[in-house]
Amino acid sequence: MSKHLVVGAGLIGRPLAERLAARGNTVTIATRSGSAAAGASAVVLDASDPAAFTHAAADASTIFLCTNPPYTDWAAQWPPVYEAVIAAASATGARIVVMGNLYSYGSPTGAMTEHSSESTTEAKGLIRRAGWAKLRAAHDVGNIRAVEVRASDYFGPGATGTAHLGEAFFTAVLRSKTAHVVGKPNLAHSWSYLPDIVTTLIAAADYTGEWGRIWHVPSGTFSRVDIVGQLNAHYGTRGKVTGYPQVLLRSLGVANPMMHEVWASSYQFVVPFVIDSTETERALAVTATPWNEALIATAESYRSRI
Repeated sequence: MSKHLVVGAGLIGRPLAERLAARGNTVTIATRSGSAAAGASAVVLDASDPAAFTHAAADASTIFLCTNPPYTDWAAQWPPVYEAVIAAASATGARIVVMGNLYSYGSPTGAMTEHSSESTTEAKGLIRRAGWAKLRAAHDVGNIRAVEVRASDYFGPGATGTAHLGEAFFTAVLRSKTAHVVGKPNLAHSWSYLPDIVTTLIAAADYTGEWGRIWHVPSGTFSRVDIVGQLNAHYGTRGKVTGYPQVLLRSLGVANPMMHEVWASSYQFVVPFVIDSTETERALAVTATPWNEALIATAESYRSRI
């Protein structure tokens, strides 16, 4: 029976731990607060502490790194977490599956594949790129085995807060109001469904082929104008969508550090931002949940609150 350590209990970490436990694996979920997940043992962990991380990973076959500090804390918090997970995996022999994103690729000129150039110049993208480079270097010299699973902006039941396709977007449309969004809403953008992210993480951990590589989560690609039209057609609503002016986002960021970070990564919404997962789908035998099924399941989770 496999034993897994899941670090992080957010919208990805908790359902991942619960899915692993449901299939009969022994699972420990680790967070700063000791948050629980059904079927898993919960422990308190400062993921930047190498000794504590190594202790938590004892006997684990896989470490799933699903933590995600606030944007404003990335520069301070991510580097020591990467160092600690490498130390833990080196000491215990556990494999590492990192939950990643597309920030490393920067502003794309076409669909992003698992082998696209990591050409970002934005601070958060540079942090994530450097972290994966550390993991890959440790993998290449044989100290660890690691992969990174990259998703586009996520959506799904429970996605609240700052999610670009989250509660605020769906609630506005379902009330026949106007959803205000970052960037240009008429451009194609890829959206990763939360259950599909979990499926890809598990498939990456189960993979018996070459590690030391990147996997892409199979995702749906639609503009937000298209998505509003789909919701209106299904529910008989009259919702609309409009983009915040870039100059407004930038000006808000002068006084608000979080808004500054939102503006800094808004380049993802002013050009087509499309993920290509063809290689991942072929090698891992994973596919995206049918778009309409995922969209309506998400909408229904918010509709019950209106």
